[in-house]
Amino acid sequence: MAPMLERFASPGKGNGLRTITRIRRGEMVSSGEPLACCVSNKQAREVCHHCFTRHETLLRCSQCKMARYCSTTCQRQAWSGHKRECKCLCSLLPRVPTDSVRLAARLIFALLSPLQSRSDELYTLDEHESHLNSMSEQKKQGLSQLASMLELYIQKEVPDPTQEMTSALPPSCRDALNLIAKVTCNCFTISDGELQEIGVGLYPSLSLLNHDCRPNCVMVFEGAKLKLRAVRDINPEEELTISYIETLNLTEDRQRQLEEQYHFTCRCQRCDSQEGDGLMLSGDEATWRLLKEALPRLEGLKGESNWQELFESCCHLLANSGAEVPDENLYKLRMTDMALDASIHLGHWKEAMTYGLKTLPVYRQYYPDPHPVHGVQLMRVGKLQHYLEHIEDALDTFRQAFKIIKLTHGEDHPLTIDLGMKMEECQSELEHQSSSRH
Repeated sequence: MAPMLERFASPGKGNGLRTITRIRRGEMVSSGEPLACCVSNKQAREVCHHCFTRHETLLRCSQCKMARYCSTTCQRQAWSGHKRECKCLCSLLPRVPTDSVRLAARLIFALLSPLQSRSDELYTLDEHESHLNSMSEQKKQGLSQLASMLELYIQKEVPDPTQEMTSALPPSCRDALNLIAKVTCNCFTISDGELQEIGVGLYPSLSLLNHDCRPNCVMVFEGAKLKLRAVRDINPEEELTISYIETLNLTEDRQRQLEEQYHFTCRCQRCDSQEGDGLMLSGDEATWRLLKEALPRLEGLKGESNWQELFESCCHLLANSGAEVPDENLYKLRMTDMALDASIHLGHWKEAMTYGLKTLPVYRQYYPDPHPVHGVQLMRVGKLQHYLEHIEDALDTFRQAFKIIKLTHGEDHPLTIDLGMKMEECQSELEHQSSSRH
């Protein structure tokens, strides 16, 4: 961990992480490799299980048929961590354990391996909260099923968990239920540069970070390496915060999600003032309720990759909502985003650009700069403008994206480098156009 950070007792929140020194906006605060991580099942065929990068074609492990790698080098380097997991995956075939069970097992294997030395952690695994005492019976039951699945899954490699785990695991993690509860409450979603989920990982010291719906830091990933970056100037002794959830939501929905998933009631300034709720529900209520009620069905179509039906439904509903519901309305924005996704998948580039442009002023309002979500959306729209040969517009959009992304991702992040190249491409195309006119 960086020397500028320290653990402290955060009033009303338990443990927290704060800075000892002044941190400037855009500065990297901390970075760390996971204690354990795995590619999520949904992405298992598209992402290398070692370096966590997306590839069209991947080599498959010939034994478990589950792990996939972008090269023989990655496959070789992954073997020491995959060896035990491979036997466990084979023993369960054709069933595949859930992400949290696979992550908990990888954590056990990592701790059983003598190579692990984590003396620099500010927050040990033993100290992580399981929240079992504050959980509903129903949630506990769900976790008990996962714990049984974990015991069954690791049986091939750890036949007597109580004995083997006793020596390697911290006392509070020796029981499968306790361990799975800690993992589900404390793991981070690993995302690619464009903020799409690719896996899950455990980063013990960074589990100290508390939540705020308007945080002063963001987490971005390069492969499975987590980078914590400041999105505003932070003073010495100020607490560092991140957002645990997608913040584009009504106060009541954000609070419910935090309560259910992380077992606390958010008392941040944004929640207390219910800031933005009025704008998110603006427009004619009878009309936006129709949009809200249609969303679960549309999410289902998106989950099934039924892009044609999704596209037609979104277009129809958005056209019917007309001027009665402004673009700032939360449900209209969600639907416009889905129409954008469907258009891109169907290759309807003009429609995609139109929908994308509609979202930008609203994103700017709801995601105060520099916010990675706004930066990535600008980049998506810029690519559409570029493809449709609106070169000047594309360059302008890429420049706006670059201003944000270089702060949220850092100048050396692959996404920032890619953006720089896109800007150069636009620049040379514009120069070529003007020279061919003369």
